[in-house]
Amino acid sequence: MFTHENVWHAIDRLATTFGYSASGLAKQAGLDPTCFNKSKRLNPEGKERWPSMESISRILAATGASMSDFLSFMDIDEGDAPDTRKGFIPVIGFAKAGTRGYFDEDGYPVGDSWDEIKFPDNEVKDSNGSYALKVSGDSMEPVYRNGDIIVVSRGAAVRRGDRVVVRTTKGEVMAKQLVRKTASKIELQSLNPDHADRSIPVNDVSWMARILWVSQ
Repeated sequence: MFTHENVWHAIDRLATTFGYSASGLAKQAGLDPTCFNKSKRLNPEGKERWPSMESISRILAATGASMSDFLSFMDIDEGDAPDTRKGFIPVIGFAKAGTRGYFDEDGYPVGDSWDEIKFPDNEVKDSNGSYALKVSGDSMEPVYRNGDIIVVSRGAAVRRGDRVVVRTTKGEVMAKQLVRKTASKIELQSLNPDHADRSIPVNDVSWMARILWVSQ
């Protein structure tokens, strides 16, 4: 029996096998580059969205893979990354988070270069779509220190006063507190008083994820 998770997993594995991100594979197949993003796999009410047979046919044609290949990719095993196993979430360092290839356009983990860490179920209530960043340096002290593990969720609602991780279109990654978000910019307060607050035009923001938990 095909499940929603298995079908999307097969698309992710097909993309990785042929050297694409999920969005890169969609673009190569002549589809909307965002149609395979993780944010598109559920509708706003949380109902599962399934890829169309036409889109599957087009990505198979673009890669030269067969339907048998696609079906074999539906099997989920423990070696697959960065797909999250129960109790595990993907993790990378802040320095890597600023480089290309680790996130899709919506700020979700992609590729096979992520490590994994185990978190107790009672600490991260919804690990689906969550991932972790390892702090390096002292720019976020005294709130977050070198070596701390920050768990974030790209899908969680962000409100004024939340602590967030922001990635700019130029690859800069920062953890700050959201002061205000308008149609034109976001205003961020630094966690370290020795570092300046930031005001970033919305067009310069790649994504913003809410910080859910930190291991200190």
